[in-house]
Amino acid sequence: MKILLKNNEPGNIATMTLLLRRTLVLSVLLSAIKKQSIKIVYVLMLLSTIGLTSCKTKKATPQAQVTVKEHVYYTCSMHPQIMQSRPGKCPICGMQLIEVKKTMSDSLDDILLNDEQIRLGNIKVDSVTSAGIGDKIYLTATLNFNQYKTTSASARVMGRIEKLYFKNTGDYVNKGEKLFDIYSEDLNNAKQEYILALQIKELDATHEAAPLTSYYSPVSGYVTTLEVKEGDYATEGGTIVRLADLSTLWAEAQVYTSQLAELDKSGTALVQIPDMPGKNFTGKIEYANPEINPDTRIDLIRVTIPNTDLKLKPGMPAYVIINSTKHNSLTLPIDAVLRDGKGATVWVRTNHNTYVSRMVQTGLETDDRIEIVSGLKPGEMVVVSGAYLLNSEYKFKKGSSPMAGMKM
Repeated sequence: MKILLKNNEPGNIATMTLLLRRTLVLSVLLSAIKKQSIKIVYVLMLLSTIGLTSCKTKKATPQAQVTVKEHVYYTCSMHPQIMQSRPGKCPICGMQLIEVKKTMSDSLDDILLNDEQIRLGNIKVDSVTSAGIGDKIYLTATLNFNQYKTTSASARVMGRIEKLYFKNTGDYVNKGEKLFDIYSEDLNNAKQEYILALQIKELDATHEAAPLTSYYSPVSGYVTTLEVKEGDYATEGGTIVRLADLSTLWAEAQVYTSQLAELDKSGTALVQIPDMPGKNFTGKIEYANPEINPDTRIDLIRVTIPNTDLKLKPGMPAYVIINSTKHNSLTLPIDAVLRDGKGATVWVRTNHNTYVSRMVQTGLETDDRIEIVSGLKPGEMVVVSGAYLLNSEYKFKKGSSPMAGMKM
């Protein structure tokens, strides 16, 4: 018997098995009928049973359904960038995901953390309060050379430097000591003219011109820069060595633009050196840069201080303390304020475990407190510990800085 597969029947193993079973049953029935061993009724019942069996279809096993909660999402405490709508395990570390309630805020600037992230990040908040500030202004500074007391020794003629008598920066040079010897064709020709004219007593006595000419130091001071080496050629007017008088130094301090109004630019200041505890120096504010750096919003002031025993060295760190008028204002711990070239920001808690970055205008700084001129209201809860962590978390999740697009 030939078995034909119709075009609409799937040609797979199950179909072939069913056809073989039908063929086998029909062969048995035909053989039984010939032998008249069974009744026709039984044959019809058997055929109907085969038909019913062949028409049955396998029902699909229903998949387990997971209930999705609309107001929560699932994240990893170690990898907060993982956010899923269903419970499960973190695809990065394999930890069980934590359920977090969604915030009702629509602001794209908000950042939401769970309790575990807040605990691990040591994020703490405190309320903005009003307090007295401004009796003293503390500025960080660095000691530098007093540029009014530096001298450059230059070559008056073009020639070759044959000898340097001071070869190290920091060497002390007395006024009148030799600095260098130079060989110059132009100068030697001039010497011959002097011999002929008999205008120089030293040459008049010997009637000989030395090939080298020595230059002497016009001042006393320390060598700060050597521009040439022995054997180098010097151009006319080129600097050979620079000297500095360290009897006075500058304490150069950086001051924010918001602090300038409180400074007396013609007053005095107290300078402290961390490397010399208990020793204070009083100096006069002699300079304030009239131009503000637009990138940093920082100005520079200079305080001249005495250095009679020469123990102070350029490059030493220092503190400049300036008296100012005390007044009441909103204040925060200095660590709560994040500053860069664009301005200053703080993180404000707006809801449970929800934080938003806000730009503020700062004022005076005293000890560990900083004045908030604008941007906050009394009683608002501000992050005082972990602000840098929140900043990093925002950049990681949002892909941009919290200050992007902010205006004060």
